[in-house]
Amino acid sequence: MKNWWNLLKSSWHHSLSLLWILIIALQWLSFTDPIWLQQTSAAVLISLAIAAGIEILLPFSVFYRILLEAAAVLYTVYRTVQYYGLFIPYPLDSLGERLPGIFSQMTPYLWFALVAWALMLSASLLVTTKSRILLFIGMNIAAFAALDSFTPSVLWQEVAWTVFAGLGWLVSNHLKSFQRRYPRSWKYLLDYPLKIAVNIAVIFALVILTGVNAPTVKPTLTDPYTAWREWNGTGAPQNKTAAKAGTGTSGTGAAGTASGYSLNDSNLGGGFAFDYSPVMSVTSDSRIYMRGETRSVYSGRGWSDNIRSRQSGLEPAEAGQTLENDYAAATETQEVQYTVRMLGNNRYPVLFGAYSISKIESIDGGKEAQGILWRSRDGELVIDQSSSAAYPKTYVLTSELPVVPVEELSSKTSSELYGGKDISDQFLQLPDNFPENVRRLAEEVTATAQTPYEKTLLLQQYLQQTFPYTNEPDLSRKKSRDFVESFLFEIKEGYCDYYSTALVTMARSLNIPARWVKGYAPGEQAQLPDSLALRPGQTVNNNYTITNADAHSWAEVYFGDYGWIPVEATPGFNAPMLTQSESDPEPEASEPPGGNTQNPEQAAGQDANENSLSAGTWTVAAAAVIVAGWAAYLMWNHRFNLRFLLQRMRSGRPLTPAEKIVAETERWVAFMRRKGFAREKHETLRESVFRWSGERPGASAALAALLGWFEKAKYSPEVIEDKDWQSVYTEALRLRKNLMRAN
Repeated sequence: MKNWWNLLKSSWHHSLSLLWILIIALQWLSFTDPIWLQQTSAAVLISLAIAAGIEILLPFSVFYRILLEAAAVLYTVYRTVQYYGLFIPYPLDSLGERLPGIFSQMTPYLWFALVAWALMLSASLLVTTKSRILLFIGMNIAAFAALDSFTPSVLWQEVAWTVFAGLGWLVSNHLKSFQRRYPRSWKYLLDYPLKIAVNIAVIFALVILTGVNAPTVKPTLTDPYTAWREWNGTGAPQNKTAAKAGTGTSGTGAAGTASGYSLNDSNLGGGFAFDYSPVMSVTSDSRIYMRGETRSVYSGRGWSDNIRSRQSGLEPAEAGQTLENDYAAATETQEVQYTVRMLGNNRYPVLFGAYSISKIESIDGGKEAQGILWRSRDGELVIDQSSSAAYPKTYVLTSELPVVPVEELSSKTSSELYGGKDISDQFLQLPDNFPENVRRLAEEVTATAQTPYEKTLLLQQYLQQTFPYTNEPDLSRKKSRDFVESFLFEIKEGYCDYYSTALVTMARSLNIPARWVKGYAPGEQAQLPDSLALRPGQTVNNNYTITNADAHSWAEVYFGDYGWIPVEATPGFNAPMLTQSESDPEPEASEPPGGNTQNPEQAAGQDANENSLSAGTWTVAAAAVIVAGWAAYLMWNHRFNLRFLLQRMRSGRPLTPAEKIVAETERWVAFMRRKGFAREKHETLRESVFRWSGERPGASAALAALLGWFEKAKYSPEVIEDKDWQSVYTEALRLRKNLMRAN
């Protein structure tokens, strides 16, 4: 045991090097997280952590450590494959019969884990000098910078952590060199570990505060990725998360992305940041949801029927002609015409419009609809990807908003709604391994309902009233592989993708046709200036600005002749829907308490920023405390020099010890005056001191000593040393205390 402890102490620098390398490795895992499968990231992360732990805790022969770490990596990948259900052995198979199947399932993940482990181990063994550390850190920063410039990822946080690890690595390497060169001094330093820790902490605190308070400078040149996107006509994301959202994350953000419309919904979940960059402005007399695409095939992780893989049922769309809808409502509808003006250069796969689009009035001010296709099954205006036509900057559409007879619909049974209807199986599709507990929950929630509409309302109320809204759900509670099951039974919080997907799948489990829709919720109405305040009889301000923060998803449920009805399951949202009992054709979405007109996603983002202290905030606060403490210590340690700072500035040179004694004499004489012992104009200092000693005998000794030091410094040719004036300072303190006690 003693030998192990001695080995552990002797290899402290190797242990710290592994820590810094592991921090850098985590930054690469952060970059690859949206790209890799979840099981790949888990296998690599756990393998690196276990291998680092073995390297640190078992500082024995390298050969035995490598064997043990290789076995640990192998076992970690095996357990990861088992945990994610990628390999389920047949119970009657022997071990020999199982091995080929196990290895075939482990193969892709095992290579990732082995390569990551080999890179970490190689770096810890080879990067051992200052120059190599600088080269290694520089290569990582350069790689992150290149990826930041030429990919949609913004990696400033990864670069910051890499710099932090590099500084730590250089400090530990310096201490290692100091230990080897000066072993005696090193032993002395070990007696004062607090001094070492404080100095290191001060350095890191200064670096952190400098980085946080550095001024933001607008770049002169556009980064290559943004320039390429703008040249290509696809626009430029506003920030890191927006960039990811534009390259294949869920509609309102997933896997640590941003709010915004994306092209891939196959892997829902995660958290997102709010991006308030404008997307479009809509001029309409009604507040409307801007519908984009629908999804129908649920995989257990997300919606897998991407629009590019569903190019069937498309017909050229022409301006001015009525667009046929396969599932149009046979009941009353209200016509709404609106103008959409895109505010960026992004190219989307569809034209956004209110459900259900019935006619294209104009495209960019004309009647040509080149490159635009119509899918009657889903009611979508699809952009032809093979067309060279630019994405429209402005377009005018007409939509038919269903007027729902709620009382009549709520009484219609399944046979009355769907009997004789040719309903596509895709609207009832669920994966073969769809969780039974989700089916049971749907049945329990709707047990008191008799009709599909009543069941849908109960599901809507259950989701809205049971689960709190957040843009950063706690994914550490996730255990299930099914997205909906993990939301309902484990995470129990989320944003629109969670609620809408849960409503669609739960409705389908009750044999109610439903589909998932993504687009944008109504944006913010522009504020009119006071000079344009509305007068009685004037038309209301009907211009709305929609930003990426308004990106949203919701459900549509099919009710036979009544058509597809939008159903909003996300708390705080209210999909505009007309009913026969309403006299006002535009029902306003309910406002949050206090009259806040922001949508819940915007409000949640601001609340999260205002009411929660992130790890970064605590780090900056700790750094500020350390720097403040360090500054106070420096002032105390240099208090003697600070006493004569003003005199030094006046004379332009440091004061001699004799001049310091004279200056200190002026201070204690001024103190005596404040205490009522004034010095008369005709008196010398000696005469005043004799008089004061008679009036205050208890202070006579201190006064005599101070007088002696003054006369020596002022009139004696003897050399005055620095320790002499410090004796005067000490004696003056004793005089002050004596007079304070006497009072």
